[in-house]
Amino acid sequence: MPNARAANAVRLEFAPGALVHANLSGAAFSGDWLWVVGDEACGVDRLRRLDPVGSETFRFGEGCDFPLKDLLDLPGADDDEADLEGMAVSDGWLWVVGSHGLKRKNAKEDRDHTENAKRLSKTSLDGNRRLLACLPIETDASGQPCLVREAKDGRRALRLKGDAMSNELTRALADDPHFGPYMAIPGKDNGLDIEGLAVDGSRLLLGLRGPVLRGWSALVEIAVETRGDQLRLVPLEEDGPLMRKHFLQLEGLGVRDLHFSGDDLYILAGPTMVLDGEIRIFKWAGAKPLLATNREAARFEAALTESVSLPHGRGINRAEALCKLPPGLVPGKPGWLVLYDAPGADRKDGEYTVFGDLVRHD
Repeated sequence: MPNARAANAVRLEFAPGALVHANLSGAAFSGDWLWVVGDEACGVDRLRRLDPVGSETFRFGEGCDFPLKDLLDLPGADDDEADLEGMAVSDGWLWVVGSHGLKRKNAKEDRDHTENAKRLSKTSLDGNRRLLACLPIETDASGQPCLVREAKDGRRALRLKGDAMSNELTRALADDPHFGPYMAIPGKDNGLDIEGLAVDGSRLLLGLRGPVLRGWSALVEIAVETRGDQLRLVPLEEDGPLMRKHFLQLEGLGVRDLHFSGDDLYILAGPTMVLDGEIRIFKWAGAKPLLATNREAARFEAALTESVSLPHGRGINRAEALCKLPPGLVPGKPGWLVLYDAPGADRKDGEYTVFGDLVRHD
């Protein structure tokens, strides 16, 4: 057995060849089972809670892949990267959302200046990035939760109506005066980049890593319903808009993940562009009841409190996923699981084992 790490380490052991195993960008719990996604895959991995190693707090393993091509008719090719960035479990469903943004080629050390200039001018869109979907969770004969295309109770995996170029959400955003101008800008250049998802019934909150506008970060609130074999955007209430905007004062940081805890909303925030910088968890106290009664098309929220500041490295160990541990899993203060993109050597044990953190909060 590998040597134990720090007491707050959370060990994730993935099966060799797993779809998701390193650049983790989303996480959610179903009891003792942990669902994770990565931004370089088109699938979901499920891990089971196991006995911890040494003084470590948690260990998850016995991974199982769920490729999205087996669950949905995808908007892009089956092998297109989905850049999944947000995830939530709600009422027996696993929700996932892609970044929805463009990407830009990067310069490479082995290319000359002319070739790198050409690379840096090229932008593209992977069709599966424009994915918003809900997947039924169903327990199999052995008692393990599984993602299925169609559950025995009739629930079916659904995605928001659209294709590889656009969907109902991107069309609504394109007409918006705040976000429309950023639709043609790649996510890592402060363009549109969805990286957080929180679910409350049929209402969804989408956290934007970008754009950040004069230091204000944004949440987009939408509502969906099932029509036939698709999800469709619907007004937030009778005669209401298809979306609302909530601008948050996160001190210039963009949203990396979202999670409801009771009535409060916790926001993982970090640099919007490719920067090494502060990563923090903010608390929006009483967000859920306020959202339920709000009728403003756009509102501003500056009264947020900083809950935790997280470590980061240079080009490594960027916190991307935040989820609340199930009640009773650990004694004392409530705990969060934080997972990282680009894990450094200190967060890896071989190719298929990575380490997240257990973080306490008030």
